[in-house]
Amino acid sequence: MQKKTLVLGASLNTARYSNLAINRLVKYDQPTVAIGLRKGSVQGVKIETEKVPFQDIDTITLYLNAKRQKEYYDYILSLEPERVIFNPGTENPELYELLRENGIFFENACTLVMLSSQQY
Repeated sequence: MQKKTLVLGASLNTARYSNLAINRLVKYDQPTVAIGLRKGSVQGVKIETEKVPFQDIDTITLYLNAKRQKEYYDYILSLEPERVIFNPGTENPELYELLRENGIFFENACTLVMLSSQQY
């Protein structure tokens, strides 16, 4: 099943997990959009630097630490995703509570592991 995914904290650096996630999402034919600090492209996925009002986002996968997530709270909620994945190092109880209050499912997991084990 295809789940349009926003990679928040995307990087052009091929050693970064967010970059690996974009590559893996594309490999598994998941529609993917991305936001990062620098514009560019990974596997044909354009990395935006602004809070683009994407439509029909199923999943947001986070690659930003809790402190850097704060500026995205309203943006994340405005996209009304079905779920948010907190990859290792992105855990954030404050955002968990906001998501809970807005009926958005979240989980602490690794997008790369979920994709490779067909749990995505």
